[in-house]
Amino acid sequence: MDEQNFDDTPIMAAAHRATQMTSGRAKLPKPEQPRVLTIANQKGGVGKTTTAVNMAASLSKQGLKVLVIDLDPQGNASTALGAEHTSGTVSSYEVLIGEAEADDAVQAHAENPNIFCIPATIDLAGAEIELVSMVRREYRLHDAIRRGFLDEHGFDYVFIDCPPSLGLLTINAMTAVDEVLIPIQCEYYALEGVGQLLGNIGMIREHLNHNLHISAILLTMYDARTRLAADVAAEVRDQFGQVVLNNVIPRSVKVSEAPGYGQTVIDYDPGSRGALAYFDAARELANRGDYQPHETTGPIGVSPEVFAELDSDGDAGDDAEGSAGTEGTEGTVGTEGEE
Repeated sequence: MDEQNFDDTPIMAAAHRATQMTSGRAKLPKPEQPRVLTIANQKGGVGKTTTAVNMAASLSKQGLKVLVIDLDPQGNASTALGAEHTSGTVSSYEVLIGEAEADDAVQAHAENPNIFCIPATIDLAGAEIELVSMVRREYRLHDAIRRGFLDEHGFDYVFIDCPPSLGLLTINAMTAVDEVLIPIQCEYYALEGVGQLLGNIGMIREHLNHNLHISAILLTMYDARTRLAADVAAEVRDQFGQVVLNNVIPRSVKVSEAPGYGQTVIDYDPGSRGALAYFDAARELANRGDYQPHETTGPIGVSPEVFAELDSDGDAGDDAEGSAGTEGTEGTVGTEGEE
């Protein structure tokens, strides 16, 4: 009887990944330049904050230095990372209105040396009113972090968690980044608001930040027991193509419990399905790199292979038009000569 390789069983594979996560043996290559992403969806309750903190924690466990900027007045990302965010704490609010530098607001994680947070306090709730009359009101966050701060601290990834609305806080998040990661829940009305979000990203891309694009979409709250989840996932992949990450985040009790203990699910229960799913999704995001959009796809990124294919199709179309134009010219010249 052949010996069974237990490393190939699902349970042993999951245990192996959990061991990698907790031991720090798993390593990811550092990006050439810091990747700065905002987690956005105008529909609430889709897992924006959960995705921001758990993707950040997963990357930090794999040797990368990560910063989370909390721009949501609720401060849930700050809570999950164990950051101090009571009223009066130097936070993203002071950074936005110019009362403090980003250096003054950044907090190190108590247990993980690779993850940092600029927290949000309740003061942020009134920031949009104060920002209206300020110079470069749409670029306050950009100016605070993009003028040496990221390079000085050597961050590899920055995740910005913003509120589920298109106000000045979200606009500041989108002018400070190149990439947008959209979490979409695998439930009814999942795509509600995504069309409007795409339109808003397109407007910001046109008028405020030409580099803004959707580099990843992550399917969350996936329940494999239901036909609905499979149908929603298929519809999202059909509409957005390869920009959708292959890994999906299952509906998990542990993911919901973790914030109550001031932890990410990666720290709370590294062997849980939710933790392993975020760990794998973070690896996929890092290994595949930034999916850039083609001029024919608007703000939606495509894989390098699709990008090259679209380029070749465009070149072939130009060649065909050129040939047709030449043939037409030759025919006209011949006719004129006969006359």
